[in-house]
Amino acid sequence: HEATGGLAPSHPPDCIRLVPRCEVVGMHMKRITTIAASAVLALGVAACGDDEDTTPSASGSESSQTENTPKPVAEVPALTGETTAVKLDAGFVEALGALKLTPAPVGDGKIENGSAKFPITGGNIKYFEPGTVSPFVQGIINHEGSGLSLTGGGKKVELTDFDVDPGKSVLTGTVTVDGEEAAAGAPLFFLDGRTVKPLRTTDDGRAVLEGTTVKLKAEAADLLNKTFGVDALEEGLVIGIAKITINTGA
Repeated sequence: HEATGGLAPSHPPDCIRLVPRCEVVGMHMKRITTIAASAVLALGVAACGDDEDTTPSASGSESSQTENTPKPVAEVPALTGETTAVKLDAGFVEALGALKLTPAPVGDGKIENGSAKFPITGGNIKYFEPGTVSPFVQGIINHEGSGLSLTGGGKKVELTDFDVDPGKSVLTGTVTVDGEEAAAGAPLFFLDGRTVKPLRTTDDGRAVLEGTTVKLKAEAADLLNKTFGVDALEEGLVIGIAKITINTGA
């Protein structure tokens, strides 16, 4: 099983904002943008997962641990707007075709120009100085009311309401089979931030983190294989490359 590492990441950028060196107010707009951008970078880092879970290391005595906990360098208590987009991998698209499974957007989601896009609807991010806290990017990125469906063999599976946890480099969501909820908060995709690109900002006050590789989790692969009566979907299957765009304005 893969484990923690832009939406996203235990090495920096994404999450995802999808922030997290990688994860994503203030008195002035310039300061707000800088702080939010730092948070996105952090998320990218958290999403920079490898194949092992990150376990916080002990520091100091048990009695002084709370006292020595540092304050976050940057914090965005309420994320607002923009999107997490995943450029679908050609191998994934071919695999779906071979299995006669058709992908489609759900709710506010979109599939255009080869990318699946999901609006960011909320969440929060805290970014600590790397090395002082593990994971140093903490929070959640919500994508309520959107998702992706797969249809084939008389069955329809919907994966919706994605949540990106940068500290665990995982994307969870609700799974519905033929209109009936099969699982809530199910681990669906692993966010491997080892491929993430450096954070960049735009002139209109947005932070962009891209390059995190989105991979199928074992739990999701098992559920899909069982539902569609196949065995070709495996843990680690590359779904695509994530691009997280975050609104850093006030």
